[in-house]
Amino acid sequence: QVQLVESGGGLVQPGGSLRLSCEASINAFSIYVMAWYRQGPDKERELVADIRSGGSTNYADSVKGRFTISRDNAKNTVYLQMNSLRPEDTAVYYCNAHRPPFFEYWGQGTRVTVSS
Repeated sequence: QVQLVESGGGLVQPGGSLRLSCEASINAFSIYVMAWYRQGPDKERELVADIRSGGSTNYADSVKGRFTISRDNAKNTVYLQMNSLRPEDTAVYYCNAHRPPFFEYWGQGTRVTVSS
C-alpha cells in the first residue's frame, strides 16, 4: 500500500524557517514527479513546488527565492526548505507523488502556521 508521510510542520515566527519532509513508500520512487501543495484557510489547494526525476524544479511565484524543493531517491524522500516565512504561508502542506497517466498519491498533510 502506497503511503506518503509528511513531517516537519509547526508554528514559526515570521522570517523563520522550516523544513518539511515526505517519505514515500513507492516502488520506483525516482521516476515519480514529487510535489508540495498547500491549502490555506478558505483557499483552494495550490501547487507550491515540484521536482522531476531528472531534478528540474518548478515553483509558484509566491515562493520563488524563499523555498527550495529537493529529493533523495535513495531515501524515497522529498523535502521542502522554507525560509523567510510569511503569515500568508500559513497552510496545510501536502506531499504529492505523480506518475502520469495513472498514478497519483497524496499525503495526509502537515500544518504550518506562521505567526508572532
